[in-house]
Amino acid sequence: MDELAASVTKEQGKTLADARGDVFRGLEVVEYACGIASDLMGESVENVSAGIDTVSLRQPLGVTAGICPFNFPAMIPLWMFPLATATGNTMLLKPSERDPGAAMMLAELAMQAGLPKGVLNIVHGAHDVVNTICDHPDIKAIGFVGSDAGGKHVYKRGCTAGKRVQANMGAKNHAVVLPDANFDATIAALTGAAFGAAGQRCMAISAAVFVGRGTMDRFCEALAVKAKSLKVNAGWEAGADIGPVISPQAKTRIEGIIGRAADKDGATIALDGRGVVVPNYPNGNFIGPTIISGVTPGMECYKEEVFGPVLSCLEVDSLEQAISLVNSNEHGNGTAIFTKSGAAARKFQHAVDVGMVGVNVPIPVPLPFFSFTGWRGSFNGDLQMMGKMGVQFYTRTKTVTTSWRDHSAEAMVIPGLAGVGASTPGAK
Repeated sequence: MDELAASVTKEQGKTLADARGDVFRGLEVVEYACGIASDLMGESVENVSAGIDTVSLRQPLGVTAGICPFNFPAMIPLWMFPLATATGNTMLLKPSERDPGAAMMLAELAMQAGLPKGVLNIVHGAHDVVNTICDHPDIKAIGFVGSDAGGKHVYKRGCTAGKRVQANMGAKNHAVVLPDANFDATIAALTGAAFGAAGQRCMAISAAVFVGRGTMDRFCEALAVKAKSLKVNAGWEAGADIGPVISPQAKTRIEGIIGRAADKDGATIALDGRGVVVPNYPNGNFIGPTIISGVTPGMECYKEEVFGPVLSCLEVDSLEQAISLVNSNEHGNGTAIFTKSGAAARKFQHAVDVGMVGVNVPIPVPLPFFSFTGWRGSFNGDLQMMGKMGVQFYTRTKTVTTSWRDHSAEAMVIPGLAGVGASTPGAK
């Protein structure tokens, strides 16, 4: 784990603690895959008709493929190839060209563990390799995690070629904070969910919706104090809380969104992470925690997936307005509510149009025996990753109907009907 984490930190930039979490969450899927047999069981009915039995079997698809993003270079490959291979398939895995090292190490470890040669195959490249995967007739299914544009492209091109595709894409995850929320616990949860991993995760909280006038001011002040205590540094440095973003281009884009929020849209930069200076790393892609308050849904900082350590803060009058705001956003990956009211939480989890909901849990990513269930603009496909849907994605159902009638018994002469047997032509 330490070697994998070091590779992730060196290539991707996240802190060693985050990198270990990256590996650990992937290994949970490996554990689930090792107990896959019960989820591969089919169904059967004896005597659906006289002497006829029907059985359904789960069988592998054949050759499958996985296309991985840069932000979780260990976890996402481990979401894909353990389930694909445990269900009987081979896999062609394409890691991100930005940080392929962890995938290579995992493939070597899989071979050491006894995975036969040719079952897991790593390919490198960018758009040309992705298009080859989408088009190749031998590949029957594609798993994808990445951007909106990439996911839509892979889904359309792969489906056009007759493949099964699951495409996990972008997100805009909201945390709804009611006035009765536990203050200290909510501050800690929002800080970790918004700024951890430099905000570069599809389940990061990037929009906080405060219910009730005055709630935003009360929480944002404390959030700024808490966020200022986070240490921005190279991921391998002791005590680092936030590492760099992935590239100079990403840094420039994020800083531009922050600037326009204030200069163009009139929002307030309650905490500005631009221009942060990190000793010994003057050219690093660092952005400090940033809090933008007074945000409205029409602003760029709200509409765009920033994918950086930036939290946009909005204020509404009621829980109903908060639910409407969340549901009006095109994405539906994850959301959370912070409250002491069971009634409010139950109303929220039922009415919100989002696939993964946390109640006083900021990042509600499920354990791998559940599925990762993003909705709407965050997912294209029918069967999602992990859990039983992940097993269904990598298998297809064959239904077998058999007849083993005892024909000798059918041919017996029935008393009173001498000369007319069941095998007599035309007999009923």
